[in-house]
Amino acid sequence: GNDMRFYWERVEASRNFANKVWNASRFIMMNDPDNKIKATDEKPANLTAADKWILSKMNSLIKEVTDNMEKYDLGIAVAKLNDFIWEEFCDWYIEMVKPRLYNDEDTTKTAAIWTLKKVLIDALKLLHPYMPFITEEIFCNIQDEEESIMISSWPVYTEDNDYSEDENAIETIKTAVRNIRNVRAEMNVAPSRKALVYVVSENEEIRNIFDNGKVFFATLGYASDVKIQADKSGIPDDAVSTVIPGAVIYIPFAELVDIDKEIERLNKEKDKLHKEIARCNGMLNNEKFTSKAPQAKIDEEKAKLEKYSDMLAQVEERLKTLSK
Repeated sequence: GNDMRFYWERVEASRNFANKVWNASRFIMMNDPDNKIKATDEKPANLTAADKWILSKMNSLIKEVTDNMEKYDLGIAVAKLNDFIWEEFCDWYIEMVKPRLYNDEDTTKTAAIWTLKKVLIDALKLLHPYMPFITEEIFCNIQDEEESIMISSWPVYTEDNDYSEDENAIETIKTAVRNIRNVRAEMNVAPSRKALVYVVSENEEIRNIFDNGKVFFATLGYASDVKIQADKSGIPDDAVSTVIPGAVIYIPFAELVDIDKEIERLNKEKDKLHKEIARCNGMLNNEKFTSKAPQAKIDEEKAKLEKYSDMLAQVEERLKTLSK
């Protein structure tokens, strides 16, 4: 193989990944402490779209990673494993199923735990050639059907776990969640502040996707409630919107911010920017400063003046909108 440079950053990234896998396994075992639900049990009949999505993703990963390993593309294989475990499994699927796991009355709770175990165990087997010790430790604790991960059966691709329709459905919801989070981030809305979310689509199929995934969509999108409808009726004119393929997401502005407090905050920001602009202008109009200061310092102050002026224009525009 090729020689590799040693980077502490790479060591730390690998440590963080190992912690992620370890914490995911602890979370699963915490929700089935007596190991009553086994990955070798028959596939539950009541799998949700989210369950089918992650099973389908895992199914494709098994095929791709196995092909990569057989071609000795080991770096490509482990990169795919890292992305899947960290992003799809931990950051998305585990967050999707939490509302079901915390609700004892949810009839799909067992299906969620089965899916979590099935996907994690298959991922551990694929990861074992790269991380032999931690995968063996987790494997022996999360299941008791096979003695050791070293002599366990290698995962194989099956047509039975190909759920392309459900994959597309969940990807649609993920796009909506990302857009909502981006809108909230741009407006400095804290995750703790929940807001009403409208999903508007003339396409019945799209409406059904959000209706079926309403519980976890509300959790991931920081929604106090989700309303799914075919038109804009009942949605305030000041609602913030974001577009996804086949639908538009609306969030009433008043749900995102306390308008009076936001006006107060923006006025304080406006005063602060006026002072910064006055300071920059004072320095740049001072002949002693411009004649003696290094050009880099002068350019820095000019860049600050431009930045603060742009920020002031944005703040004034926001204030104008809020004062209507």
